[in-house]
Amino acid sequence: MSNQLAEQISKRAAVAARAVANLSEAKKNQVLQRMADAIRDMQSDILEVNEKDMAAGREKGLSDAMLDRLQLNAERIEGMATAIEEIIELADPVGERTPFVTRPNGIQVDKMRIPLGVICMIYEARPNVTADAGALCFKSGNAVILRCGREAIETSKAIAKALHKALRDSDLPEDVITVVPSPDRELMTELLKQDKYIDLVIPRGGEGLIHFVSDNSKIPVIQHYKGVCHLYVDKDADQEKALNILLNGKTQRTGVCNALEGLVVHQEIATSFLPKAAAALAEKNVIIHADAASAEYFEGADVIADDAYGEEYLALEIAVRTVPDFDAALDHIHTFGSGHTEVIVTENQAAADRFIREIDSAVTMANTSSRFSDGGQLGLGAEIGISTSKLHAYGPMGLQALTTEKFVVTGNGQIRE
Repeated sequence: MSNQLAEQISKRAAVAARAVANLSEAKKNQVLQRMADAIRDMQSDILEVNEKDMAAGREKGLSDAMLDRLQLNAERIEGMATAIEEIIELADPVGERTPFVTRPNGIQVDKMRIPLGVICMIYEARPNVTADAGALCFKSGNAVILRCGREAIETSKAIAKALHKALRDSDLPEDVITVVPSPDRELMTELLKQDKYIDLVIPRGGEGLIHFVSDNSKIPVIQHYKGVCHLYVDKDADQEKALNILLNGKTQRTGVCNALEGLVVHQEIATSFLPKAAAALAEKNVIIHADAASAEYFEGADVIADDAYGEEYLALEIAVRTVPDFDAALDHIHTFGSGHTEVIVTENQAAADRFIREIDSAVTMANTSSRFSDGGQLGLGAEIGISTSKLHAYGPMGLQALTTEKFVVTGNGQIRE
């Protein structure tokens, strides 16, 4: 039964993808505005359903990080609508044509951006993904299948009702944006076999979900295992900047993938910087895991072994390490980072340049907060996810990452001899 439903959902999405692939930018933007308006109009209905999902989540003992991702309020719903309106302002990449080469025989070779086709999003307690992914896939000319986790399924359905109203009012098929009606894992497994109809799978959630999808999919998968983001405070750092960036990255919002999970400090400034960091983090009730050299500056720190770093806490916890030099900082980050976001604070431009050049991460930053590692903050509009794999996208994925290119060849009767 699950295989039949999975095939039916996927096939209908593939048909719907043809209906949206060649819409004009003006038409897409008109529909997107209707989506934003519908989300605002249906706010009370969405919040009512979300509170039921929240109550069920508390009863099941979901972590604070999961509950934070699940919870909606008036401000977050307005944020969803505003994110869609920001997508309206972005240039449509579909149909963008770039000259590639003119051959000696006179044929002109160009490259043209086209939609990928059908995207399958698999996510857990993130109902805002329903709106973000639906709008981004629509603007980039794709259909999307949204498989939400059990924790947020009813909220996602409520958001989808708003998106579907906008599609109906625009004479477009609802299958352009499909919310899978059941969170059943067997149904998800069958969806991952629909390579005839689905072109790309993007999972967003815990490491276990990402591994399951990667291991069971016959369809290419964009992977984002976890966000173990570090702040390296160099010996030439402005310590006030470093302290502000540390607090913002760790405590502004803990249950997100661009929050800091590791603090690496050059030993030359450890005696001056770590006491300040300890006082500031204590005020925010941050739990400290540290090597022996760093732990002496923190009251009640948990001393951990050299191989115990690399945890994604998603909570008011951070791992701290003092390193003897710049190379040791790079080694630590390469060993324990997840390829998401890494930050250096330094007034030494050569050190900043080397860090940015040598760190193998989707986003590298100098003298600014890891919390800016986000599609909206980087000018992409709402993001569909953050890729920590390198094919075919790396880092926050906006509109362009949901397209590919085809070759377009124009001639004047030439034939190959």
